[in-house]
Amino acid sequence: MSLKFNAGDLSIHRIIEQETTFFPALELFPTLSPDLLAENRDWMRKSNAIDAGDVLILCFQSYVVRTPHHTILIDSCIGNDKQRPARPKWHQKTDDTYMRGLNAAGLAVEDIDFVMCTHLHVDHVGWNTRLEGGRWVPTFPKARYIFGKAEYDYWTEQNAKAEVPPFADSVLPVVEAKRADMVGHDFAIGDHLRILPTPGHTPGHIAFAMGKAKDDAVFVGDIMHSPIQLQHPELSPRFDVDPVQAAVTRKNFLERYCDTDTLCCTAHFPSPSTGKIRRKGGGFSCEAV
Repeated sequence: MSLKFNAGDLSIHRIIEQETTFFPALELFPTLSPDLLAENRDWMRKSNAIDAGDVLILCFQSYVVRTPHHTILIDSCIGNDKQRPARPKWHQKTDDTYMRGLNAAGLAVEDIDFVMCTHLHVDHVGWNTRLEGGRWVPTFPKARYIFGKAEYDYWTEQNAKAEVPPFADSVLPVVEAKRADMVGHDFAIGDHLRILPTPGHTPGHIAFAMGKAKDDAVFVGDIMHSPIQLQHPELSPRFDVDPVQAAVTRKNFLERYCDTDTLCCTAHFPSPSTGKIRRKGGGFSCEAV
């Protein structure tokens, strides 16, 4: 399996931190019935989206995109040394998997020009910072970190009520280091990156459309977590702040990119994680290229 591919004049690398069982399907999707799961079980197992015990298999990864002008990292995964007691596989992790993946793509932390976060959940901000001398510092020292303003404002408000650890250790230190920019939906990087508002999973969730003059690739963040949501876009996971809005966003997104040449790069689908959206029966599929 190749972790590198091209779309238009973009060179894209997947940096996988973990690909593992995560949640029983019936627990992650509150409205998923046992009967509906049974209808989808065979193809999900064949595509490695679910294991023999009906536990979903998810990938946790970043994408690094080289345009003709910039090197952009999208979503920074889980991170090391973070206090995550509710997630044993993430708690105080010290492995070198992520950095080895970055190096295997021919990259060093100094090579990243922009770090873009689709939203500020724990598994999308972790490598924003690293522990150095007992304090959190930006992992990518030359990068500008781009946070959607609506998303940042939402978590600022939540953190004021009670500390949100991923915000405190993986976002605020970047802001304090003056490496962050809070942007609106009109933000762009040259003629290669545009923001696509995709609220629902979080209030300020955004996707990133990339390519010169057209969307050669789109990076979807947590618009969807598992391939079953392609066939059943109405299924929203328990982590969605607004599950009704998330379902509308997901359906609109799938309709927008269905039967186009745009490469859909998902955050959590099992490998190969990427493909082109096609209509399939009453729903959709993501066909590997």
